[in-house]
Amino acid sequence: MYRVGHYGAALVVYAPLGLGLILGSLPALAVVGGAVSLVLAPLPDVDTRLPGVSHRGVTHTLPFALAVGVGLGVCGLLVGRTAGVGTALQLGAVGFAVGTTAIVSHLLADVITPMGIRPFWPLSGRHYTLDITRADNMVANYALLGLGILVTVGVLGVAR
Repeated sequence: MYRVGHYGAALVVYAPLGLGLILGSLPALAVVGGAVSLVLAPLPDVDTRLPGVSHRGVTHTLPFALAVGVGLGVCGLLVGRTAGVGTALQLGAVGFAVGTTAIVSHLLADVITPMGIRPFWPLSGRHYTLDITRADNMVANYALLGLGILVTVGVLGVAR
């Protein structure tokens, strides 16, 4: 999918986490998490600009999603450490969840294309595709964005 489709997928996948944060009386953290999720959503496609890295290779895997989650989790721990252990652990957990789900949302958006992904590399090179739409289908990309916006509005409605 293209960037706009990945934004929509990120909103859909982040929605349950955002709702949990809002209902847990952490609305500011929910907004920050959503923004970070949107920033990270296109990250796996950095492979198109890296020499020697194949497109939809290592950056389109679950290990990469976990690595991004761990990286963001460590950032959360470091940001929260001055406020105490509880806050550090909370921000670390949210950081891990946001980082991981942002990349997983990208994988989910790409698995619907004919090119698909190999999400379990290096454990398995098995290729997965649902072959629903081409990545360059702008109707599908904007439909995914519209779905993401609709789900986000729904979360805000439920949270009120």
